[in-house]
Amino acid sequence: MRVLITDPVSDRLIEILRKAGLKVDYYPDIEHEELKKIVGEYDAIAVRSRTKVTREIISMGRKLRVIARVGVGLDNIDVKYAEERGIIVINAGEATAQTVAELAMGLIISLVRKAYHGYRKLLEGNWAKKECMGMELHGKTLGIIGAGNIGTRLGTIAHYGFNMRVLGYRRRLHMVKPPLIPTPLEKLLEESHIISINLPLTEETRGFFGYELFSKMKKGTYLVTTSRMEIIDLDALIDALSEGILAGFAADTNIKPDNPKIAKLLTFDNVLLTPHIGAQTKEAQQRAAEYIAHKIIAILSKK
Repeated sequence: MRVLITDPVSDRLIEILRKAGLKVDYYPDIEHEELKKIVGEYDAIAVRSRTKVTREIISMGRKLRVIARVGVGLDNIDVKYAEERGIIVINAGEATAQTVAELAMGLIISLVRKAYHGYRKLLEGNWAKKECMGMELHGKTLGIIGAGNIGTRLGTIAHYGFNMRVLGYRRRLHMVKPPLIPTPLEKLLEESHIISINLPLTEETRGFFGYELFSKMKKGTYLVTTSRMEIIDLDALIDALSEGILAGFAADTNIKPDNPKIAKLLTFDNVLLTPHIGAQTKEAQQRAAEYIAHKIIAILSKK
């Protein structure tokens, strides 16, 4: 059995797979054209977010039984086509949820206390103390859109760590878990001081957060997301910042600054963007690697 790994991963993934007797090839910088040529020799492929496992790649993978995402999001994999071909698609589930939730909380704190703004001004040689009047989190309302693994962990941190009231929304509202309070979307938008988006990118969620939802928010709301940026209508976001609907916006963006809309966002003093580092901790990457390794072994060991 052969496994191909095409993105940088924890050494634990390779170590566990090889210990189980699998042949592992590690090409973390492989390009699309080269991947097409060799993918047909492998029983499993493991990727992170860089590699795009397209319909074309899947078609070339004549022996593929498993496509593994060493992370959470599956938007870089043609899941539907893979499943039509009988290929099992897996991700790391809860392995990175704590790390992403911690980053989201860090973005919230940096945003409402204007820490990033003060730092930027210091780099310019300016003392911006008066500009950095912030907002205390204690007793405020945090609305979480996408109350799954990450959203629930974020809500727990906010509630028990900062005594925040936490509203949670997901399509199946009855599945929202304490300490989050199950809340319809419109009510959440109306009552939250801070809103965090924690949704997976799907055809249904692409562009989901647009003009209509911004119009339901109270003026001066803070918006934070560790989800894919494609979930937000960026034109509507820029307008909401320009019009003062948003007091600030923070995101762990998966879109780079060569995109003109991201470049525009970076011109706002009340915008904080990080370079897609949600799961970028040693602990999360090790947990994800171990989880994925054992899942691959279990699947390939079945006849």
